[in-house]
Amino acid sequence: MICAVIPVQNEAKNIASVISTLLLLPVNIVLPVINGSTDGSGEIIARCLSDRVRPIWFKESLGIDVPRAVGAAHARELGVKTLLFVDGDMVGDIGKALLALSEAIEAGGADMALTDCYPADEFVPLSTQALQLCQIRELFNRAVGLGYLRAASPAHGPHAVSRRLLDRLPLRELAVPPVTLAMAAQAGLKVVIGAQMPHCTLGSPDKGEEHARHIRHTIVGDYLEAFGVYRNTTRSRSLNGIVFDGYNHIRQFKVLDEYLKNSK
Repeated sequence: MICAVIPVQNEAKNIASVISTLLLLPVNIVLPVINGSTDGSGEIIARCLSDRVRPIWFKESLGIDVPRAVGAAHARELGVKTLLFVDGDMVGDIGKALLALSEAIEAGGADMALTDCYPADEFVPLSTQALQLCQIRELFNRAVGLGYLRAASPAHGPHAVSRRLLDRLPLRELAVPPVTLAMAAQAGLKVVIGAQMPHCTLGSPDKGEEHARHIRHTIVGDYLEAFGVYRNTTRSRSLNGIVFDGYNHIRQFKVLDEYLKNSK
């Protein structure tokens, strides 16, 4: 069984397209995790005629990535073997990539299949900030013995995980994607590049420089945490006196913990 989780917060312009793409694929269940939406996203999803679409509702915002962990917990209860994570604003032509990711899990025996958003055979001019993030990702991947991933990350682009990963790793940690990768490396789980898709083709809209800055700080902080987890040292988001919080402070871990407790 293949399931897809979609975090949804104010995605009225995009969510119908994302769900339509998933329904064209051999995906058995689509789990939109609607949280803190005030723009009618939930109503659009509710009008979907397919019984494969099974929304999960939260009145409050869960914060970045927390809906992934919620969806993963629900998917595990349903007995899924392959779980896809797709953002609610990815309106690009991502169908083939999603098929490749699920195939890497289903037939390839991988436990985590990532999308390489900066393929080596395609020259993509990067901003200084994007280049720095790629360097951090590559540094981390080499440090944990996954250098072949280059800059691929569960924090960037659609990706898939196996039931084995869901059973072996704490689902709470899916709310901090680089930490999930660190734990997968620690556990000896198989991590691969399942698809290649340049960032510009994902279709995600530009939400402005302020949002981009917060995302960068979130990802840097997440990787600092991931280094600590992998090395079994203090888990911290600080480096050289700077705390890289970004959107981390709005992750609703208390709500997540309560949900996970009730889903056992």
